[in-house]
Amino acid sequence: MSGARLAVAAGAGALFGLGLLVSGMTDAERVRGFLRLLGPGPWQPELAFVMGGAILPMAAAWIALRRRGAPALGGAVPPPPGRPDAPLLAGAVLFGAGWGLVGLCPGPALAALLWGGWPVALFAGAMAAGMVLTPPLRSAIGAPA
Repeated sequence: MSGARLAVAAGAGALFGLGLLVSGMTDAERVRGFLRLLGPGPWQPELAFVMGGAILPMAAAWIALRRRGAPALGGAVPPPPGRPDAPLLAGAVLFGAGWGLVGLCPGPALAALLWGGWPVALFAGAMAAGMVLTPPLRSAIGAPA
C-alpha cells in the first residue's frame, strides 16, 4: 500500500472512530436503546440520524466513483456482491443478534476499548478469537474460505 493510500486510510479510520464517539455509537446502552423497538424502556431513535448521516455521503461517493471509473489513489473497485447465500445470511443473523445482545459491533468496540472497561475488552477479545478461529474451523468442516 502506498504512503498516500495508507495516510488516507488512517485518516478515514480516525474520522470514523471520532464519528462513533461523538454520535454515541460507542455507548452500548444507547445502541441497545435504539435496537429496542418493542421492549422494556423507551426507544431511542437518535442513531437513525447517525446511520443516515453515514449512508448519504457514502451513496454520493459510490456515484462519484462510478462516474470516475477508478479510485483516485489507485487499486481496483471490488465487484458488486452477488446474491446472498446461506453463510452470508447466517453471519448477518449472528452479527445482528450479537449487536442486539451486547450493544457493540466491531468498530464501536475498538473505539471504546480505552474507556469501556472489562466488558468491552471481553467483547474485543471474543471478536479477535472469532476472527482467528473462523478460517481453520471453516476449512476443517470443508466450507469455502
